[in-house]
Amino acid sequence: MDEYVVVDLETTGLAPKTDKILEIGAYRVSGGSFEEKFHMMLDPGIPVPPRITELTGITRDMVEGQAPVKDGIRAFMDFAGDLPLLGQNLIFDYGFLKHAAVDAGYAFEKKGADTLKISREVLPQLASRSLGALCAHFSIEQQNAHRGDDDARVTALVYEELKKRYGKQRPELFEPEPLIYKAKRQLPITTAQKGYLNDLVKYHKIELDVRVESLTKSEASRLIDEILTQHGRIRR
Repeated sequence: MDEYVVVDLETTGLAPKTDKILEIGAYRVSGGSFEEKFHMMLDPGIPVPPRITELTGITRDMVEGQAPVKDGIRAFMDFAGDLPLLGQNLIFDYGFLKHAAVDAGYAFEKKGADTLKISREVLPQLASRSLGALCAHFSIEQQNAHRGDDDARVTALVYEELKKRYGKQRPELFEPEPLIYKAKRQLPITTAQKGYLNDLVKYHKIELDVRVESLTKSEASRLIDEILTQHGRIRR
């Protein structure tokens, strides 16, 4: 794999179906050289959990008012084009990208290579094959760990080191394979749900920490049930 797009995401959690993308960092790489950079902060429409802020440094203020996820995935798809993807534990990032694309109504089928998978094959002696451990093994400096753009950058450097050392012995490991991940489209909040939710919020004087218009139909349903359980129905 000589030309590819290396990508790394920061997200609100670990579940692609319910958590959201906060940051996309990517580079187009050709012949081992970085050709073009892609970076976007995205507004997930939901709170940034404290544990994510502690890990990444990303706060609610940093993402509030940024592009919505549907615009971010479209921009990334345009950037990546037909090139294969590269990532560290790539299926994690691909799952989030796939869900975002499907929810926005886009087809998103890609091939890719995974530095975690490759390193498990060729570096079984390492106690850890995390991105940090691989960078330490290859003496690659991480400037801003757990941020999309720098993690993408060092992932590409790790891949190039792996390919240089083991590419001739195990060339099959460095060829892109189809990425298999099934994602079902989450329908957006309905007009009726939006109206009822806004009425409940006003009636019970509740301050929501999510943007109502960003909710899916199922998320809105759960939120309405939670409000009814805690505060009761609107009394006419």
